[in-house]
Parts: sequence; C-alpha cells; structure tokens
Amino acid sequence: MVIILTFLGVLAFFACMMFIRQKSLRIILATLTGIIFVGSTLLMTLNYSHHFGMQKVTTTTTKRIYSASNSSMPLAIYQPVGKSGRDDVYIYNTKVKQKTPYHTQANEYTTSRIKWTNGSTPQLVTTETRWQYRNNFYKVLYAWSGMNNALVKRTNVLEYPRMYVKLTTSQADKLARVAKSATGAKLQAQAEEQGRAFVTSKVQAAMAKNPNMTAKQIQEVSAQAEQEFQAQSIQQILKQVK
Repeated sequence: MVIILTFLGVLAFFACMMFIRQKSLRIILATLTGIIFVGSTLLMTLNYSHHFGMQKVTTTTTKRIYSASNSSMPLAIYQPVGKSGRDDVYIYNTKVKQKTPYHTQANEYTTSRIKWTNGSTPQLVTTETRWQYRNNFYKVLYAWSGMNNALVKRTNVLEYPRMYVKLTTSQADKLARVAKSATGAKLQAQAEEQGRAFVTSKVQAAMAKNPNMTAKQIQEVSAQAEQEFQAQSIQQILKQVK
C-alpha cells in the first residue's frame, strides 16, 4: 500500500504543478499530494532502515536426520569452512537413502554446530529469528515491500549420539573407497564376527543388571552397541588409511 501511495503521490504532485492553472487550488493540492509523497517515502524508509511496524519472531523446528553416507554407519559429516569452525557446513539426509543430501546454510546469518547427546536418534534443531509485521494493518501498509519474514539470525544444532564419528567430506570419501576395496571387504568380514560378539556381550551385561528387560529395551541396547562398535571400527580404519 505504501508503495502505491508513494507512486500516486508523485504522479498527483506532478499533475497539480503542470495542469492546474488556478494558483490557490494548485498550491493546496500540491501541498496535500506533496505531504502524501513525503509521508509515504518516510514510512518506506523507516521500514527498510529501522523495521518500523515490525517485530522479531523466533521459531524452533526439530526434524529427524540420517547420516549422509547412505549407510548404517554412524557418521556426522561436515565440510570445513575457514579456520574457526563457526562457518563449517554440515551434511545430512532426511531419509535413510537419498541421492542428494542436504546441508546447513553458509551465510552471515547462520551458525551451525554439533551437540553430542546420550540419545540414539540424530536430529536437527533449527532456531530462526525473523522480522514479521506487528499486525494486519502494517502487513497491508507494507505489502510487496519484501521485508516480511526477513531473516535476522539462524542457529542449526545437529544433535548426534555420542558414538557417532565426526568426519570431513574428504575423510568420508576415503572411508567409502576403503569399504569398496578388497582390504575393506576383509575388514568388514572380520568386523561382522567381532561385532556380533561385542553386541552380545553388551546385551548380556545389560540383562545382568536388569533381568526383567523387555524386548524393546533389549533391542535398544543392541542397536546402541552396534553403533558403538561401528564407530570404533571406523576409527581403526581411518588410522590404517592415513
């Protein structure tokens, strides 16, 4: 609306000055249209420079994520950017298998980091602060200005279980190449047998502490033990291929 008022104000002012011959009427109408033009321009300037008529609104969303490796390996993959680590880009999937992974945003408004948790499910918690109009009046007044929902800041927190292994994209590529090689096949065959023994020992230890464990609890312990063993195996492979 204010954009239309600015446009109409300048046209009306020009028309008054050019086509109204009666001096007194020309002065009155020119003054009114000039006030409309100056006032709407001032309102637009205040909106752009000081976010007049707007307020900051913060929202938080949480979604399940998966390793971008497209495998069951517990990997937290990222691309280093700069030296501080504040601008690193984290890569993840939103499905167990997908062709093109997603990544956190890399811009001046966004900060991304990893948080290690005691849970078993990785998730992405995104907190955004955006400018929004205070009410419908300002929303109509500043329609088409492009200022609504302008981003102020965004924080991405990727919550990964502690047994996940944090790798750069180059390390993840190296790990994938080793897994497909003859050496990798041999290591995987050895790991399968060792992994079964590792998981069995963890489940037995848990059942010794709590003989009344339910099937769901046993499954959870088994899944955590499997991820823990995979993490240890990944670390050993990376040491061998460095």
